[in-house]
Amino acid sequence: MVTGGSHGHRAPRLFGRERPLHATLGGREAADIILWRRKEVSASILGAATAAYGLFEVAEYHFLTLTCYAAMIAMLTFFIWTNASAFLNLPVPRIPETVLSERATRQVILGLHRRLNWLVHRLYDIACGQDLKMFILTVVSLYIGSVFASCFSSLTLLYIVVVCVMTVPALYERYEHEVDQLVARGSHDLRGHLAKMDSGVLRKIPRGKGATATAAAANGSTNMQAWHRSQAS
Repeated sequence: MVTGGSHGHRAPRLFGRERPLHATLGGREAADIILWRRKEVSASILGAATAAYGLFEVAEYHFLTLTCYAAMIAMLTFFIWTNASAFLNLPVPRIPETVLSERATRQVILGLHRRLNWLVHRLYDIACGQDLKMFILTVVSLYIGSVFASCFSSLTLLYIVVVCVMTVPALYERYEHEVDQLVARGSHDLRGHLAKMDSGVLRKIPRGKGATATAAAANGSTNMQAWHRSQAS
């Protein structure tokens, strides 16, 4: 077992989380798949994504053409199976309920809606300018993301996302202590550089009304607390 550091204490967890990674990811079936607790399903998803990428991006098959061929093969299979079931004593093929489950579809849509709603509100709060350092980091990150996305097609980018989702969390769970140590060390160095930037440059930039009001309210609260302490003494 790897210890948290040379001084005997454990480095803070990534993103400041307090729960284990499995619980952070929801603790349900999706978390089991992402963390490879159900290896057959995880391998099937990664294999299907790789096969789709190879067909559409590498072999340059058209999606509509391949979909039509797959539908024709499936319909022929069901047709032969249904007509031969009476002679071969085979069960009639039926579509599994999980494929078109209304409950599962609703859960996926609601989950995507919650995450999209959180993202929009988070970007709005950052865009208000109350945290100038977070605003600059977000803009720079979005710019880097746009440059990175322009180097790949949409399908390649989607495949990269799927591969990262199916591999990075599992690798992080396996080497959690080592990664937390490196991130904590890098975060400490980054905060030092940001402090120097804030004292030398960012404090000279005029803030918006929202940020000014927030700063004034914070100063007013500090002055009020100091007055109460002086009265109490």
